Amino acid sequence: MPSPVIVWFRRDLRLSDQAALAEASAQGPVIPVYVMDDETPRHRRMGGASRWWLHRSLESLDAALREKGSRLILRRGVSAQVLAELAEETGAQEVHALHHYEPWWRNAEKALAAKLTLCLHHGNYLAPPGSVTTGAGNPYKIYTPFWRALNERMPPPEPTPRPHTITAPAQWPRSDALADWKLLPSRPDWAGGMRAMWQPGEAGAAKCLRAFADAASRYEARRNLPSDDGTSFLSPHLHFGEISPARVWHAVADAGGSVGTFLGELGWRDYAQNVILQFPDYGGKSAKEGFDAFAWRSGKAAAADMAAWQQGRTGYPIVDAGMRQLWHTGWMHNRVRMIAASFLIKHLLIDWREGERWFWDTLVDADYASNAVNWQWSAGSGVDAQMFVRIMAPLSQSEKFDAADYIRQWVPELAGLSDADIHDPSPGRRPKDYPVPLIDHKAARERALAAWSDHRG
Repeated sequence: MPSPVIVWFRRDLRLSDQAALAEASAQGPVIPVYVMDDETPRHRRMGGASRWWLHRSLESLDAALREKGSRLILRRGVSAQVLAELAEETGAQEVHALHHYEPWWRNAEKALAAKLTLCLHHGNYLAPPGSVTTGAGNPYKIYTPFWRALNERMPPPEPTPRPHTITAPAQWPRSDALADWKLLPSRPDWAGGMRAMWQPGEAGAAKCLRAFADAASRYEARRNLPSDDGTSFLSPHLHFGEISPARVWHAVADAGGSVGTFLGELGWRDYAQNVILQFPDYGGKSAKEGFDAFAWRSGKAAAADMAAWQQGRTGYPIVDAGMRQLWHTGWMHNRVRMIAASFLIKHLLIDWREGERWFWDTLVDADYASNAVNWQWSAGSGVDAQMFVRIMAPLSQSEKFDAADYIRQWVPELAGLSDADIHDPSPGRRPKDYPVPLIDHKAARERALAAWSDHRG
C-alpha cells in the first residue's frame, strides 16, 4: 500500500467540494486530521460559541467520514508540530489542506511547509483572496470596485461531489476523544438556545441552503426586517466550511428578484479576506492613520455601560433585543448588528475593539476577517467605512424596520406594549423592570460629535 496522505481540516469541515480531500483521495490512503490548536492563534483562540459549534461540526464530519470507511483523527497542540509528528508516525509524505488567510494560519502553513510537503488548494471563497486586483495589479481596498471586478469572474467553478471512496490507511493512528477537549459548556450549560436553533455540520448546511433558496428572490425586501427575518442563516456554515460559497452561489444565482443583493454579500465575505491579506492586524488596529488616538471612554462608568450593552440592558429596546438574541442563539440579525455596533461606538464612545472581542466570543459565525471589517466599517476607522459622524438613530431604525415583534420575542418585559410604544417606551409606559436609557439619543449624538471634533483638532 502506498504511503498515506494527511488531510488537514480547519475551517473546511465538509466532504463535498473539498479540493484537498478530493486530491488526497485520488492518490491513495487518507488520514483526515483536525488539530485543536489554541497556541498558534494565541489571543485569537476560538470563543465559547465557536467552540460549541466546532464540537458539533466535528461530530458531523467524523460521522460522514465513517460512512465512507474513514474516520477523523483528533490531535491537540501546535498544528505544524503535531502534523509533522503525525507524518513521521504514519509514514505520510504529504499534507493536503485548503488555503486559510488568517495571519496565524498563514504562519502555521509556512512552518509546516518547512518540515514536509504541504499542498494547498483553494475552495473557501468565490475566488482566491489576493487574485482579484486592479488593472495595475494592486489589491482593492474599497468594496464596490472589488465586487465589480469579482463579479466579472463569476460564476465560480461548479462544485464537485464528495469522493466516491476514501481509502483507509493500513493502520489508524491514535486519536483524542472529542469529549476530552471540553468544547461544550457545562457549568453552566448556556447553549440551550443554540441547540434549539442550529444544526452544525454539512447536512445542516445543505438543509439551511435549501430553505433559503426558496426565498432568495425576496432577499432585498426582507433582509432588514428582524421581525420577518429573510436572511440566509448560512454565515456559521460558511465560516466553518461546512458548505462552499460556490455551492451556495450555484444554488441561488438564478432565483431572480433581488438575489443579486445576496450574492453581493457573498462577495463582501471575499472582500473581507482580501482586507486581512493586506492588513493582517486588522482585528486590533484601526486602518485609518491617527484613529487609534481617539479619546474612547474608559473607567468605571464606561465599564458599567459596556456590561449593560453586553447584557441587553441599555434601555434601547432594539439594541437590547439584539444583544439578548446574541447571547441566547450565538447569532444576531444583520441590521441589528449594525445598530448595536453603532450604539456601542458612538452612543457610548467605547472602543470598537471591545465590541469586536465580545462578538468574537459570542457569535457562532465569529470570522476574523468579516468581524473586523464590519466593526471598522461601523467605527469609521476602516479602509472602506462609513464616516464617524454618521450616527445611527436606534429608535427610528427600530420603527423604520418594523422591529416590534422582534423586541417582544427577546425583551419580554416590553411584550405588552403597542407597536407605537415599544420602540421607545415613554416613562409612563416603561415597565419598572426595564432600565431607563443609558444616555439620551440627542445627548449621545452631541457628545460623539464633540469627541470627533476634538479628535480632528
